[in-house]
Amino acid sequence: MQMRNTRNRFGVVGLLLVGTLVIGACGSGDDDTDTGAANEPSMEESMGSTMDPMMAEPFGDGCAAVPEDGQGSFDGMADDPVATAASNNPALSTLVTAVDEAGLVDTLNSAEEITVFAPANDAFEALDPKTLKAAMKDPKGLLTTVLTYHVIEGRIAPEDLAGTHTTLQGDDLEVTGSGEDFTVNGTANMICGNVQTGNATVYIIDGILMPEM
Repeated sequence: MQMRNTRNRFGVVGLLLVGTLVIGACGSGDDDTDTGAANEPSMEESMGSTMDPMMAEPFGDGCAAVPEDGQGSFDGMADDPVATAASNNPALSTLVTAVDEAGLVDTLNSAEEITVFAPANDAFEALDPKTLKAAMKDPKGLLTTVLTYHVIEGRIAPEDLAGTHTTLQGDDLEVTGSGEDFTVNGTANMICGNVQTGNATVYIIDGILMPEM
């Protein structure tokens, strides 16, 4: 009789232990699932980690002068290297003439990643005619010096634009401002920023940048 009671007690204890283990295992699985879900990034976070900052839209009042379609449009320019892209944009026709005169078309088109401050046609019209004429008469000297002063190695996104940058010419230029309002060297205003070409980020400006000479 005593042995039977002892066995019954062992059986009850055994059942309780098995039940506890099962419940514990189920609880552990639920915790793991919740932890995994909590650690998974949201869709917004996943997209944000892969978004290219260069994919932001161009900005500025001067962007209205860029054609809405065709090779000279923003979409069209994105398919070509920078000198070719600029040649398809009527707002940059004077700059293209100067680049061609200086023999810099291949240099710019073959560059891997650059940032270009591109003077609009009005910027050349506002320049002292004597200075422009002198530069055009010296394409491998003065003209090349001025044009390469408008180019920086590497693509620079708008959020990294403010600051001092060394140009291909060798001298530094200074960009001030933020958001969509920038000025270069305190004289040239940005009128259309973050224009993408096949190998460059272009910022169209309303003035000519002159290095110290």
